[in-house]
Amino acid sequence: MINENQNKHNNRSVAEGIKNTAGAAFHTVHSALETTENAAMSAVDGTSRAVKNLTDNQNGQSR
Repeated sequence: MINENQNKHNNRSVAEGIKNTAGAAFHTVHSALETTENAAMSAVDGTSRAVKNLTDNQNGQSR
């Protein structure tokens, strides 16, 4: 009976370890995706500003 209880406890510990490891891995991936998204949006914002500036400059020169 003691051995059976110890096995159940060990199995629960292993399951919790797997769950915690998976949770940490998902958190890491999620953080990496957010970082990638932020970098991509910064590039889009920069491109948008450059196009706006170019357009504004061209409009100013044609007046």
